[in-house]
Amino acid sequence: MRFKKPLDLLLREASESGEGTLRRTLSSYNLVSMGIGAIIGAGLFSLTGLAAANNAGPAVTISFIIGAIGCAFAGLCYAEFASMIPIAGSAYTYSYATMGEFMAWIIGWDLVLEYALGAATVSISWSQYLIKFLHYYDILIPPQLTMSPWETATLADGTVVSGICNLPAVFIIVCLSLLLIRGTKESAFVNNMLVVLKVAVVLVFIAVGWGFINPANHDPYIPANTGNFGEFGWSGVLRGAGVVFFAFIGFDAVSTAAQEAKDPKRGMPIGIIGSLLVCTILYVLFSHVMTGVANYTEFKDSAAPVAVAIAKTPYAWLQQAIIVAILAGYTSVILVMLMGQSRIFYTMSKDGLIPKVFSNVHRKFQTPYKSNILFAVFVSIFAAFVPVKIVGEMVSIGTLFAFVLVCIGVMVMRKSDPDTPRPFKTPWVPFVPIGGIVICIAMMLSLPADTWGRLAAWMVLGLIIYVVYGKKHSLIRNGKINVPKDPPNPQIIE
Repeated sequence: MRFKKPLDLLLREASESGEGTLRRTLSSYNLVSMGIGAIIGAGLFSLTGLAAANNAGPAVTISFIIGAIGCAFAGLCYAEFASMIPIAGSAYTYSYATMGEFMAWIIGWDLVLEYALGAATVSISWSQYLIKFLHYYDILIPPQLTMSPWETATLADGTVVSGICNLPAVFIIVCLSLLLIRGTKESAFVNNMLVVLKVAVVLVFIAVGWGFINPANHDPYIPANTGNFGEFGWSGVLRGAGVVFFAFIGFDAVSTAAQEAKDPKRGMPIGIIGSLLVCTILYVLFSHVMTGVANYTEFKDSAAPVAVAIAKTPYAWLQQAIIVAILAGYTSVILVMLMGQSRIFYTMSKDGLIPKVFSNVHRKFQTPYKSNILFAVFVSIFAAFVPVKIVGEMVSIGTLFAFVLVCIGVMVMRKSDPDTPRPFKTPWVPFVPIGGIVICIAMMLSLPADTWGRLAAWMVLGLIIYVVYGKKHSLIRNGKINVPKDPPNPQIIE
């Protein structure tokens, strides 16, 4: 038996307002900005050089276009669901309505990898760039307070020190969690400012760098294959698409804010598709300029490939500006990830699958403040004590798994509820969702085997929690959800 959440019940919940519910304050502009805030992180500044140097050469621009097409398949499916079921919960809610409670739990638990651990991963990198920025002004933080206990650093005198905790990472997590508690509108305002800042720096780099493009660096545009699959040639372009694909991750976080959108039926598709479109254009232009200003071979062993390109221009001051943009990019990503995670657990808590504390809403601010506090602690622990490489790939595989289930869900819902109004319809079904499934599974298979092992271990932990707590407290299993009587819709689907 599959315990599904009736669609008419979801729509009724989406229309509720007042105490104990989330406040609708986000405009279409806020949603597009949120998507851009989640997508444009340091991936733009690091993955571009990596994919160019090792896989695609100047044709990394084509890799970005291919990666965008893969994301667009999933994004179109998200847009249909987000406009049709405008409620917090994202892929978790969609799975509950289409595939039942068990799959909803799987995807909800999986989304912790994307949002909570994603925020932890990004906060660790934020800490590293903050140190670089402060070092420029001779402000030094003891290295012991910028690393996990499993990491070491060699000082200028040759002394090797071990980390205690990553204090700057904890600092940014706590600050942004407090901002989210203060209110969604206030958080959106801060995110808008951060997005304007980092997009401005990206545009400045494109405008300044365009005049220093050396056509010789783009010849040949697609370097000849070395004889190994994925090392240049068209196979390299495809492998490069797999690398830069993860620079697009984050657009789905827009769907977690559906219950706080002023006009979700119109705003959600605009937010999801609009943010993907804007970021794709910026990515292609940015990579074209970067590989034109400096030869792609120069990015081979560089941790900061953008700095290599900037060094080819007389505008060295841009290096600090790029670091500021990266800090702004990371900050907005963390903000959106923390918001998305709290909204996922808010919805799961409302369904009884996790404790009620996650759905307690602040009387004044109308935010799930207890959820924000708990995740501030949880994410801070990971950020302070766990090395970044352990959690990074888990974020990617969790995200791709969510994409696959949403694409499946669209096809299931077209069969089970064909007459339900869809303000936005995914075109070319089943071609688009099947394309999304194939591309996302291919990306998952390209990840290392140990990442699959960690995913399996995480899912086993989630299943234990579901069996011990979730099944016993599920409102729909226990008949505690009032399903609308007209039209009738059974709580249990055989």
